[in-house]
Amino acid sequence: MAALLGRRFGMAAAALIALAALGSAASGTASKSSFVKSTVKAHDVVIFSKSYCPYCRRAKAVFKELELKKEPYVVELDQREDGWEIQDALSDMVGRRTVPQVFVHGKHLGGSDDTVEAYESGKLAKLLNIDVKEDL
Repeated sequence: MAALLGRRFGMAAAALIALAALGSAASGTASKSSFVKSTVKAHDVVIFSKSYCPYCRRAKAVFKELELKKEPYVVELDQREDGWEIQDALSDMVGRRTVPQVFVHGKHLGGSDDTVEAYESGKLAKLLNIDVKEDL
């Protein structure tokens, strides 16, 4: 379309249309960034996940093991039309495009390995301010 307009109205018009398209995409990412921030702020634990991902299942299992009073808020990116845009916003925010991405009390914990490591070290229990029963 820009090429057709470029021939008809000149390259300046084509450039303006291209810039408008970029601006629209950027504002979409900005709104998804706002979605991520508001979601993370509204919940104690948020997991950005994909329903078919084994690493995501692993991270979610950690929180089931902790038997929290309130379950984590899970955003299944593959079940949303805007999932890719949210994943782009997450990538911009945390520097990783992979899932899961886990947030605890508004802070980025990391992915699956980070979550398991935090659980095993006791860091996750401290972040959640819970006592974990020791196996005897």
